[in-house]
Amino acid sequence: MPDNTTLNHIARVLADVAPQMPADAALRRYFYGHKYMAPQLRRAVSQGVFVYFRWKNWVDPKASKQTQAEHALNLDARFKHNPKAIKAEALAVRAVPAWLANEMEVTPEYLRQIQRLPALWLRARPGKAGKLAEILGKCELSDFAADAVCYKGEKDLFRTPQFHEGHFEIQDLTSQLVGLACLPSAGQTWWDACAGEGGKTLHLADMMNNKGLIWVTDRSEKRLQGFKKRSTRAQLYNHRSKLWDGSARLPNKTKFDGILIDAPCSGVGTWQRNPHARWTTTMDDVHELAKVQLEMLKNVAGSLKSGGRLIYAVCTLTRSETTAVASAFTAAHPELIPTQSPLMLEGTESTEGHGLFIRPEAINGNGMYIAEWTKPANK
Repeated sequence: MPDNTTLNHIARVLADVAPQMPADAALRRYFYGHKYMAPQLRRAVSQGVFVYFRWKNWVDPKASKQTQAEHALNLDARFKHNPKAIKAEALAVRAVPAWLANEMEVTPEYLRQIQRLPALWLRARPGKAGKLAEILGKCELSDFAADAVCYKGEKDLFRTPQFHEGHFEIQDLTSQLVGLACLPSAGQTWWDACAGEGGKTLHLADMMNNKGLIWVTDRSEKRLQGFKKRSTRAQLYNHRSKLWDGSARLPNKTKFDGILIDAPCSGVGTWQRNPHARWTTTMDDVHELAKVQLEMLKNVAGSLKSGGRLIYAVCTLTRSETTAVASAFTAAHPELIPTQSPLMLEGTESTEGHGLFIRPEAINGNGMYIAEWTKPANK
């Protein structure tokens, strides 16, 4: 049973959460004001807030936030003990918004997966996964990615020497699979067009043996500064960065061997990790983002070299943002050939067009869609 101190902290965070203040942002702000909170309590509060949003439609909205949090945590404990204790029909109605079934296949396996605590995945430096797992302890290696490590311990990994010495990055398994789908070679020139803080960029740089060149762009200067800190820690320097808002005004005139568009999306694939977003994301958001994604693909298409590859990745599973965008782009750019990804995982093939669907229940990670096109060598 959760103690009153933990429940009180959870209730205070929940009181701050709003559409303009997502749960993760509310937690960051709360912890900033409680800098000396014990790590174990901080972890319990953080997990409790996310548990609440997984089970919010089971609790009495008229009850106090503390009572709601307690009910959600008790439901979560019951579910952990026996996932089938909560009927699939109830999960379909209460665990996700009603519109989701119009956009993707919502199976009982998917619903049970997103009600679980998400796995914590690390990406070790090339060839070092086994050694990292041995040092950290309480780890499992992945069958899907050679450098992926699932950490099941309770250490604050950000305070470990291994983190500060750049021996690993915290990166979800499906994000690592995007890097493997890109499959860059040393000496090539790549563009990570929507890089954020550059988790996938660092993976590409490692795969390229810190050789060649990666252009790193994002619309946020703050995120690019975060990337520079991460690349310094990892001692990876084969990159240049520049602001880009996704428009037709490109940041450079370079022609690339490969372009990765990890486009802004609804984030439906991250709803296990970020359950609050289930209740703030709308169908209108999905449709508006699909337009943005298609325009970004069109804007970068002319920057491929002959023989170059364009990789489209979104951490969502909605049809509007995946196969619909891919089909519309293919129709608009017949000079580019839809190609099969080098990443072949059982059960990931799209039945509605080309591309791969990676579902959370299949690999214990975020949901992701990946599609690829190639510019023929003679064009």
